[in-house]
Amino acid sequence: MDKVILTPLKRIRHPKGDVFHGMKKSDDGYAGFGEAYFSTVNKDDIKGWKKHTLMTLNLVVPVGAIKFVVYDEADKSFFTQTLSPENYQRLTVKPGAWVAFKGVGEYNMLLNLANLEHDPDEAVNIALEEIDYAW
Repeated sequence: MDKVILTPLKRIRHPKGDVFHGMKKSDDGYAGFGEAYFSTVNKDDIKGWKKHTLMTLNLVVPVGAIKFVVYDEADKSFFTQTLSPENYQRLTVKPGAWVAFKGVGEYNMLLNLANLEHDPDEAVNIALEEIDYAW
């Protein structure tokens, strides 16, 4: 899927607490910086579907486990990936793709390193039932 980039990230283990890399401006998928925010999702809850028209998402899961589903309506394809500290990668989603995600762990937190500041008029939201996906 051309709207998605999956990038392995460094986790530097340390006996007093690990370091989790997020993103450098030289990384593939970096499209500028607008804001960074954290979001949580409860176990078995699903957030989505949302399609950004201008924003590039860079999603990292340092706590818990979150299953991401990206849908490209142009070619009717799905991309799925579960991210966690054990599968520590960054999921870059370019504008124009639908995104939803489900909490898998007991407590789940994601970081989005977005290229734009939040603008409620920049994204489109639809109900989960509007895209046929078996969660």
